[in-house]
Amino acid sequence: MGARTGQQYLDKLNAMTPELYVDGEKVTSKVAEHPAFRNNALTYAKLFDLQHDPAHRDVLTYESPTTGERVGTSFLVPRSEEDLKRRRAAFSVWAQYSNGFLGRTGDYMNSSLTALSTAKKFFSQADPVYGQRIAKYYEMARENDLLATHTLIPPQVNRSVSGSQQGGGNLSAKVVEEREDGIVVRGARMLATIAPIADELLVFPSTVLRGTPEDAPYSYAFAVPNDAPGLKYFCRAGLDHGRSHFDEPLASRFEEMDAVVVFDDVFVPNERVFLLGHPELCNAWYSETGAGALMTHQVVTRTLAKTEFYLGLASEIAAAIGIGGFQHIQQDLSELISYVEIEKAVLRAAEADGKLSEDGVFLPKWEVLNAARNWYPTKVSPRLTEIIRKFSASGLMALPGEADFEAEGRPDIDTYLQSATLPAKDRARLFKLAFDASVSSFAGRESLYEYFFFGDPVRMAGAQVNAYPREALRERVRELLARDE
Repeated sequence: MGARTGQQYLDKLNAMTPELYVDGEKVTSKVAEHPAFRNNALTYAKLFDLQHDPAHRDVLTYESPTTGERVGTSFLVPRSEEDLKRRRAAFSVWAQYSNGFLGRTGDYMNSSLTALSTAKKFFSQADPVYGQRIAKYYEMARENDLLATHTLIPPQVNRSVSGSQQGGGNLSAKVVEEREDGIVVRGARMLATIAPIADELLVFPSTVLRGTPEDAPYSYAFAVPNDAPGLKYFCRAGLDHGRSHFDEPLASRFEEMDAVVVFDDVFVPNERVFLLGHPELCNAWYSETGAGALMTHQVVTRTLAKTEFYLGLASEIAAAIGIGGFQHIQQDLSELISYVEIEKAVLRAAEADGKLSEDGVFLPKWEVLNAARNWYPTKVSPRLTEIIRKFSASGLMALPGEADFEAEGRPDIDTYLQSATLPAKDRARLFKLAFDASVSSFAGRESLYEYFFFGDPVRMAGAQVNAYPREALRERVRELLARDE
């Protein structure tokens, strides 16, 4: 098949029979037509269509090494710095289309699969068959252009104990039976973003396992179709309230549903089991395979597009209401400009300083990307929305809806809600966008999502400190202290 069109994606989604629960309703068919998922599915369909747009085809796709058909560039195994740049160019097309508001586009998990498919040395520590299986799965996903989501952590029940201890060990998803032909999984996991509109669910290691015998049933990596028997998704309340693009410019396009995953004795055949047992390898899943590096390369490309969007939005607001000349406004715009340029520099440095792995994959420099993934969630992302709120101020609280411009009071709205450069309707459209980007329920979910994107920022910071090579720097300090001249 190769790279899919949007219609092919929607047709497959409608043909699937998942078990979804949303707003008290059970949904098992025609997911792409359901009001809770329709708009986001249509947006994802447009991403698939971009692969066939002559303006983007050569960036978003390349020739499959096995079939010769065009397949997604996010499946390209990087062998050089130029390959990393080629992958980033593809990431940028999709990221700029959504302005970074889609956090689970296919290129994210595709990047993980791409790295894992080549990590032969890693999988040989357990059994080479696992590496063979995931390489075959990667090829299947590439040739069929599948959209995958993944699920991350145990249910948040009792944070004072590990996932394997919650509910007597019966809450977090675990292997309850090992059969000759596969495994059976029971329990729950959080948090599967875009689960209702995906083709596949990847269940990879995420939390740190202690390596005790009790951890064995929770040590695994596997993939299942999104409508596998016994697989259930419990969705949060939707943030797309069915209003127009004028009234909800972001939520009506980019609302990505999140869901808790329940495995009700889900059978996973052997060919889809990529690791079983080996908690020490589960803990090293992202670092030793290169998956973390390729995934973060995609994420920083996306967050750059998002930061650029906020710089553009802040600049538009400043021009619209005549505040661009104030020094404190310019200081904030300067801050946003710095964020954009730093993120660009991070990407270039990560690519330029990349190295070939032992498996022959050219990976971006991890220390650079790791700095970005610690910096953006806690320092940059909160400031983006804060600056928009500051610039917009009470303008966010005095917004007529689209219907008001067709109502009897239109003349007053036109008179009193215009801006220095825009008529009232255009000003309202701009500030509706600012509202959806900074204070709406959609914006709140985005802020939470970005803050915890890679996990607990405190634990991430600790991991960065413990892994960073600081001894040579300490030695320089000691050498200076020892000088007697």
